[in-house]
Order: sequence, then structure tokens, then C-alpha cells
Amino acid sequence: MTMYPWGGNFKLGNPDSCVAVVTMAEKVNLDPEKVAIWGPLKTENLGIEKIIANLISNPNIRFMIVFGREIQGHRSGGSLLELFKSGLDENNRIKGAPGAVPYIENLGREAVVRFIDQITPINLLGVTDKNILESSIDDCLAKNPGSYGEPYIAIRIEQTTEAHKLSGDIALHSAINMDLYGRMKKTVV
Repeated sequence: MTMYPWGGNFKLGNPDSCVAVVTMAEKVNLDPEKVAIWGPLKTENLGIEKIIANLISNPNIRFMIVFGREIQGHRSGGSLLELFKSGLDENNRIKGAPGAVPYIENLGREAVVRFIDQITPINLLGVTDKNILESSIDDCLAKNPGSYGEPYIAIRIEQTTEAHKLSGDIALHSAINMDLYGRMKKTVV
């Protein structure tokens, strides 16, 4: 599917809607006429990358409601919201993110910039009352600013291995030496 090219665990509604909902751990059924796409967010890295890629592929989506209980350990909802506040550092880590590994490694920075420019986040993190969610959806629909323009189809960055360029042993610790294949070569006692 050209729209929402990165796949994932989500439901599709009205592609002309300006609203997407990240349901975190909550399982909710939403009115497919009001919402373009909705589904859970489990991880603070690949999960966020999929949300970015899929939402910017539909320029009609202008609001993203983050709803429900935070995923313990990953803290993916807090990491997603922090992306809008603080952006990425030079290592593609979401600055200030509470998650353990909040890195954007499979998307170019242009896609992240487009996401931040196109989408207005609505923070309902921790809220589990569906009536509050539905009211927020209606508020967003009433404020619809219109399409952002052309769709942006984010291409996955291909990771290349640099192992073939390495030579010699790798010191993981001053007392442990390993070869390039992960075999322990020397232990100093």
C-alpha cells in the first residue's frame, strides 16, 4: 500500500481525516469516519519510526493524539512526545527522551523534520477515558488546517556493515579481548 508504507499493527479509517491516534497499550475501537489511522506504540525506536513514516505519507493527517497508559520500560509515548519538544541529537537520539533506546536509525532527518512540521501532537498520555479521547478527536476535526501538501514517502535507510573494514582484535574491556567474530581471544586475570 502506497499510503502507510511501513506497515504495522494499526487500523485504517478515513484517509481524508486530519487525525491519527496512538493508542499506546489501550485497545480501543474508534469511528473510522473520524480517524485516518490508529494503533498501539510499543517501542521507542522502530515503533516511532513507523509512526513517522506512515503519518507523513498521508498529508491530510495534521494531528496525532497520544492516548493511554505508557509502556513500562520502553516509555515510548514519552519519547514520541519528547521528539516534538527537543528533536534529535547528533547521534539521532531523541533528546530528553525517557525511553531506554530512543534512536531514529532507519529514517533520514528530512522525514523527521517533515513529521514535526506536519503533525501537531495532542498529549493524552496516561488518559484511559474513551470519552476524553473522542472529545479530543472532535476538537481536532473542528480545527482541521487542511492538507500539508504532497505525501512524503520515507525510504528506509539501509544499514551497511563495516565489519569487513575492521582488522585486529577489539577490546571490550581492559581484561577482555575478542576477535571480529565475537570469540574471546584473551582474558587478563
